Amino acid sequence: MLDELDRVGTLCEEAEIMIELAEDEPAGLAEAAGALASAERVVEQMEFRRMLGGKHDADNCYVSVNAGAGGTESQDWAEMLLRMLTRYCERKGWKTEITDYQDGEEAGIKGATFRVEGDYAFGYLKAENGVHRLVRISPYDAQKRRHTSFASVAVLPELDDDIDIEINDADLRVDTYRSSGAGGQHVNKTDSAVRLTHIPTGVVVACQAERSQHKNRAKALKLLQARLYELELEKRTEERDALYAGKAKIDFGSQIRSYVLQPYQMVKDLRTQFESSNPQAVLDGDLDGLIEAFLLMHAGEGGDAEA
Repeated sequence: MLDELDRVGTLCEEAEIMIELAEDEPAGLAEAAGALASAERVVEQMEFRRMLGGKHDADNCYVSVNAGAGGTESQDWAEMLLRMLTRYCERKGWKTEITDYQDGEEAGIKGATFRVEGDYAFGYLKAENGVHRLVRISPYDAQKRRHTSFASVAVLPELDDDIDIEINDADLRVDTYRSSGAGGQHVNKTDSAVRLTHIPTGVVVACQAERSQHKNRAKALKLLQARLYELELEKRTEERDALYAGKAKIDFGSQIRSYVLQPYQMVKDLRTQFESSNPQAVLDGDLDGLIEAFLLMHAGEGGDAEA
């Protein structure tokens, strides 16, 4: 960040010098304009990195596309959305892999899921979360009537399941006590049993199976690790559930974006009011304007766009 700020400062200083010299050398104005344009690009890149500072923004992600009610029309629209999103990923240089695919009954798809691997994949693609609406003259209607179709997109970050449980001695309270179970004279007369309390979580485990306090402590540590691992898994599950929660019904009134191909041509994001009069380019994966508008809106609100 500091290096980039220094770069912006240097470019602005160069532009100032070129403007001063422009009286004697007119070409200096063009060089000054170039330096200022470079400074602007650096600032824009910094701004986008600031906007992509969410908890999971830098992660890979999974994208699911599902057809709404409407049979063949919606299933064809879902396939068009799948193509649009994978084309966008190709433009970004991201790697994609289809992990689930369900063909439609006559055309299109009922649903599909693909994994995206790339820098800030979730940060960008989270803008596509929601219901997408298409208005067009149906290619499947012999009477050439206008149809409205819906399909949903769900984007979830890829959470790391390689959970590494580290237990710091400072986080443990260790109590020893005399075993109350069977095990012979030695077990009953020495404080060989061990109880461990993990202070940050309040998890308590104990072991008195061995005659050796050292062995009981080692077994108790393993049990504690297993308990903490289980807690972390539950936390990850709750996090995934929270990200899934609140997904809109795939129907009228719940869309985030409309794609109108007839009677006029327009793509409009209903959250940001961003519009494009070139729906074919958007459907070919040109989503930069739509996604940038979404990120800028949430940056301006200071909110979390993951929900």
